[in-house]
Amino acid sequence: MRAVGYFAPGPVTAPDSLRDIELARPSAAGRDLLVEVRAVSVNPVDYKVRASAPAPAGAAKVIGWDAAGIVVEAGPQASLFRAGDEVFYAGSIARSGTNAQFHLVDERIVGHKPRSLGFAEAAALPLTSITAWEALFDRIDIRRPVPGAAPAVLIIGGAGGVGSIAIQLVRALTDVTVMATASRPETMAWVKELGAHHVVDHRKPIAAEVAALGIGPPGFVFSTTHTPDHLKDIVELIAPQGRLALINGEPLELSPLMRKSVSIHWESMFTRSLMETADMAEQHVLLDKVAALVDAGKIRSTIAEHFGTINAANLKRAHALLESGKARGKIVLEGF
Repeated sequence: MRAVGYFAPGPVTAPDSLRDIELARPSAAGRDLLVEVRAVSVNPVDYKVRASAPAPAGAAKVIGWDAAGIVVEAGPQASLFRAGDEVFYAGSIARSGTNAQFHLVDERIVGHKPRSLGFAEAAALPLTSITAWEALFDRIDIRRPVPGAAPAVLIIGGAGGVGSIAIQLVRALTDVTVMATASRPETMAWVKELGAHHVVDHRKPIAAEVAALGIGPPGFVFSTTHTPDHLKDIVELIAPQGRLALINGEPLELSPLMRKSVSIHWESMFTRSLMETADMAEQHVLLDKVAALVDAGKIRSTIAEHFGTINAANLKRAHALLESGKARGKIVLEGF
């Protein structure tokens, strides 16, 4: 089968940073599904792994964690899906990635693809939807008010992949006011189009920008990017006893938040699959809920760029755009 991988980590500009390769087609066992991959999308984790994670000795490392496709084989213990089902999912960081014609994935982290979307549109959603859902509803629980705080959430990085779906989920499932940060005219327009009530320019001091809205200190902050750059503002603007969700692993000095008794919640959508937690199948349930929201017209795909077929050259272009920090929404590739 065709796939894209690398043999040594390095910058995207290196000639062999990603290569078109041929691999043996795998077979499904246990609760695994063998999926014929029709489309993938690219996330920051892709380029971070490509730049730093070594490949297996003498073999290529295949990355990619978003896919939409068709089940061609189900393992003997699989019960949630059967051959022919159209699916979408984000895979496991501990396993070979989705940049391949056929991919093995545990059925407990797979959802039924939204019926109203094509494969490319669906591939834009899984990883970011899981991240946003878990952060907003499982970690900081924005449906549970913070006493005395404005019923509002500030989403830092509103035009990114996670921010783009987070805005929509909050609007679809709650009455919480959404403030989202962006900095360029096109990204500001994007977050407004997705449903943000207010757009905050993160090139300026965010705390002053939020205060100028006159809403009051928000009970919730979801920081999806550049948290060290904005931490001082977060400390200033968040309400006492507020709840802060983080998805980045940069070193942070969080003690200033103690004075306000702000609770800090880390989110990694890979935790359930990596640790094989007892509630691992919640991601299957979550993705089916996302699909239902899409099919009901309450949220939409966050696809912003279609980079053509799945090959090394196009994936390198996608990685480079993401690394530039100028992407909005999701970049998708389709077919081999």
